[in-house]
Amino acid sequence: MQYTTLLIVTLTSSCLSIVSGARIIAMFPYIGKSHFDVFEPFVKELAARGHQVVVLSHFPQKQPITNYTDISLVGSITTEARDRIDLGRISGTEILKTAVKEIRGIFESCDRMLSFQKVQDLFQSQETFDLIITETFLADCFLPLVHKFKAPHVAISSSIMFPWSNDRMGNPDNPSYIPTQGTYFSDKMSFIQRLINVIANTALKFIFSATESTVIAGYVRKHFGDDVPSPSDIARNTSLLLVNTHFSLNGPRPLVPGIVEVGGLHIRPPKKLPKDLEDYLNGAEHGVIYFSMGSMIRAETLPEDKRDAFLQAFSELPQRVLWKWEGDTLPGQPKNVKIAKWLPQFDILNHPNVRVFVGHGGLLGSIEAVYAGVPMVGIPMFGDQPTNIRAIVNCKMGVKIDYNEISKESVLKALRTLLDQPSYRENAKRMSKIYLDRPMSAMNTAIFWTEYIIRHRGAPHLRPAILDLAWYQYLLLDILAAFLVSIITIVFLIYVITKKLAKMFTLHHRKKSKQS
Repeated sequence: MQYTTLLIVTLTSSCLSIVSGARIIAMFPYIGKSHFDVFEPFVKELAARGHQVVVLSHFPQKQPITNYTDISLVGSITTEARDRIDLGRISGTEILKTAVKEIRGIFESCDRMLSFQKVQDLFQSQETFDLIITETFLADCFLPLVHKFKAPHVAISSSIMFPWSNDRMGNPDNPSYIPTQGTYFSDKMSFIQRLINVIANTALKFIFSATESTVIAGYVRKHFGDDVPSPSDIARNTSLLLVNTHFSLNGPRPLVPGIVEVGGLHIRPPKKLPKDLEDYLNGAEHGVIYFSMGSMIRAETLPEDKRDAFLQAFSELPQRVLWKWEGDTLPGQPKNVKIAKWLPQFDILNHPNVRVFVGHGGLLGSIEAVYAGVPMVGIPMFGDQPTNIRAIVNCKMGVKIDYNEISKESVLKALRTLLDQPSYRENAKRMSKIYLDRPMSAMNTAIFWTEYIIRHRGAPHLRPAILDLAWYQYLLLDILAAFLVSIITIVFLIYVITKKLAKMFTLHHRKKSKQS
C-alpha cells in the first residue's frame, strides 16, 4: 500500500512538474483597456502558479510581479488612443460610422505595431516558448509569431464568439437559432429575423475573410516576409479557444472540446468599499441606482438633452444615484445624485442596497450584474452590446432603452419597471445562482485547459476532422453530386433500355403483322 501511495505521489508530482515551469508568451495588441481587464487576471494567475509569463500589451505592470515580464507596446501607436468614445458624436447612423472607424483604426494600428522595434526584436529573437496566448479579435497581425515560435496556440476572447472563430475551430454555427454578434436577436427567431441573421452571419464572415486575406496578409508580408503562412492558416491550428461566455446567460449551443466557456474570468471576490462610498450606500433608505457607461465611453460627452433626461428622471425618484462621471462637475446635479470619475463597479454591485444597474451593455458589466444579482437597464451602442443586453432581457432581469430614444419618460419607465416589479430582482438572483453553479470557477477552468494544452503538447486529439475537409466535403456536396449523378445515370439507363425495348417490341410487332 505504501509503494502504491508513493507511486501515485511520484506520478502526480512529475505530471505537475511538466507544466509548473512552462514558458508562455501572451500577446494582447488591442488598446482597449476593458479587453485587457479580462486577460490580466488570467496571465497573472499563470505567473502565480509558477509559469514564466511574457506579456506583450499596452498596459505594463506598475510594480514588478514574480514570473511576469512585460513587453510594452506603449508608444507603438502614435495617434490618440481610441479607448474613449464621445457620445456627442453618436446619433442615428453615426453609431455605425463610429464602429466602422474603430474597426478601420484597429487594422491600421497593426501596421504601426508591427513596425515597433520591440515587436521586430521579438520576431528576430531566438526565444523559445512552450505556449502562445493571443486575443482573438478583429485583427490577427500577430499570428506570425505563433508560426515563428512553433508552440501550441491558445486563443482567448473577451467577448462572445465571433462567427469566423467557429470556422477556425471546426465548430458548428447554425444561424437558424444562434444569434450573430451585434444583432438584437434571441435563440428563438421569426422568419425575418432568421433571414437577417443568416445575412449578417455570412456578411461578417465574408468581410473579415476578405480583409484578412488582403489588408492583414499584406501587413504580414511587409513585416515578416513571404514565407510566413497566412493568418487564417495559422489560426486553423489553434489548440484551444477560451470564450468569455456561459450558457446560462448567452444560451446553450454546441461546442467542440477545443472551445471552452470561461465566462466571468475577470471576476474576483468583492472587496470592502472605501468609507465614503460605504456610508453613501448604507444610508440609502430606498436603495441605490448605479450608473456607468464603462471604461470606453465618456459619460460627460452625453448630449445636453440626454444628460438632462437622466437628471430629471433621477430627481423624481426616492433612490440615491451613484454615477460614474468623468467631469469635475455635473450641471443640474440633483441632491440625490453623487458623481465620481472612477468607481469600484463590482464591489458596488455586490452591496445589498444597490437596486438597479444602468449601463451600456458591455459584456464585463453584464456579467458582473448577473454575478451580483442586480437588475439592469441596458443602453447598447455597438459591437456585442446589443447581443449582451438581449441576453439580459431574455433572462427577464432587465430592460432596454434605445440610445436615440432616451428621454425623461423612457428612463423613468425603465427604472420604475425594475424598481416596482419584484420579479426582475428575483430573476436576477435566480440567474446569479445558475451562473455560479459550476464544477470549477472560470479561472480554474481556464488554467486547467491551458495547462492541459501544455501537458499534451498542443492536444492534437482535440482537433476535429472537419478542419481537414474542403468546404464542399463538409457540406456533403460531393456526396449530393454523386447521388445526383447516380440518379441521372439510372434514369438515363432506364430511358435508354425502355426505348430499346419499345423499339424491339415495335419491330417484332411489325414483323409479326407482315407474316400474318
